[in-house]
Amino acid sequence: GSAMTTELTPRTFLQSIESMAAEAPEDGFSLRAIFDRLHERAFGAALFILALPCCIPFLWGVPQVVALPMMVLAGQMAMGRREPWLPAKLAQRKIDKKGLTRTATGGRKWFGWLEVIARPRLTFLMAPVGERVIGLLLVVFCASILLPIPGTNTVPGIGVAIIAFGLMARDGILVCLGGIIGTAWISTLIAVIAFGVSSITG
Repeated sequence: GSAMTTELTPRTFLQSIESMAAEAPEDGFSLRAIFDRLHERAFGAALFILALPCCIPFLWGVPQVVALPMMVLAGQMAMGRREPWLPAKLAQRKIDKKGLTRTATGGRKWFGWLEVIARPRLTFLMAPVGERVIGLLLVVFCASILLPIPGTNTVPGIGVAIIAFGLMARDGILVCLGGIIGTAWISTLIAVIAFGVSSITG
């Protein structure tokens, strides 16, 4: 682009998502195109955009598109990769304009507060070892999103989104907050399953 198009104020990530949704054709963008349009080469941003649709109640179809790619990226983070990489088959998955628009409005409504409070804090959590631990946590949260149980996307999706935003902003407090939300959810899920199993076998 020319110098004319450079904006004076840096656009926030949520604004970038909103303008991408506005520019999308009806059939939407592939995940690769979404990452390219957001100019992001970082795990935090990639995981945030993938987690957003999982947080929005009654957004059908899109969590199924993003859950596996999200888990793949979380796995790479746990393995200590520096940059996210999506296999071609997953990168070709598409989110249509309707899904992108709902993701953008949901992102603003649910996570606008993150942009207000996020700032670098407890940055030692984002050291390589810390990032691997965070990646492992995210794998577990993504696994629960992949479970074909209705209504199980929203809470772990919110956990992943807050952690991912924390990674982008280098805000360890947000990473911890997302971790607590996701862990509480997983614990509840395990307890419910254990209770169900014991009541069947008991």
